[in-house]
Amino acid sequence: MPMAAIRNIGDPGGAGPAAPDPRENPPGAEHVLLRVGQYPAMLFDMDGVITRSAQDHGVLWKTVFDDFLRRFGERHNLPFRPFDAVADYHDYVDGKPRYDGVLSFLASRGIVVPFGEPTDDDDTETCCGLGNRKNRLFLQLMERTGVAVFESTVTLIRALKDRDRKIAVVSASKNAEAVLRAAGLYELFDVMVSGREAAALSLAGKPAPDTYLKAAELLDVPIDRSVVFEDSVTGVQAARTAGAGFVIGVDRADDRTALLWNGADVVVADLGELILA
Repeated sequence: MPMAAIRNIGDPGGAGPAAPDPRENPPGAEHVLLRVGQYPAMLFDMDGVITRSAQDHGVLWKTVFDDFLRRFGERHNLPFRPFDAVADYHDYVDGKPRYDGVLSFLASRGIVVPFGEPTDDDDTETCCGLGNRKNRLFLQLMERTGVAVFESTVTLIRALKDRDRKIAVVSASKNAEAVLRAAGLYELFDVMVSGREAAALSLAGKPAPDTYLKAAELLDVPIDRSVVFEDSVTGVQAARTAGAGFVIGVDRADDRTALLWNGADVVVADLGELILA
């Protein structure tokens, strides 16, 4: 393999060549050599990093938002402009807690509705009601089709566990436990900080750093000795603000430049590109 195709990351104690500036990593580099010796903790986002659910989420949000936008437009004599399951999901919803995503998207259209309560029925026109309807649709879909995962990520997690790394999942989803159990992966994680734990502990969601800081605390590892794996700009911002020792962006949506700009130290198209030293 050509030397230029391998990057060294996280060199412990000066062994081997020093890691170059990750922002000089050219697109198309074949492998990244990750030296994990100085990083006892590995913190993984779920959607888009472990599970292949981002596309499903975008489609389900489109179902919910398009129905709302049609009714809202009819009431206010406004033209119907549908939700884009790729662009709008990426820009306003991805990586955020469910109700925050609703608030963010509606604000992008200049629409204000009451925030509501988490107990709102899913036919209620509040941020919580719209979020609850999408959640019901997602749970129904998961029951019908199961959960698809990125096998390269699962392989990496198992390899890290073999090296006695502590593993956490840090997800905005309140369904993270159910999703990982359905995928048969729940037992791989030492710690979970999901949307459910965040709500119980009054932790701000991504892009705030709170959930990553809490995961490192629960693992009893300083955040600056933790590696974070994230596919969204919102998540990368959270990890960088938290002070993570190293942030690996996973480019699932042609976001390499944005992930680097917002704090990723290196970006790969898939975690199968990582080679553990």
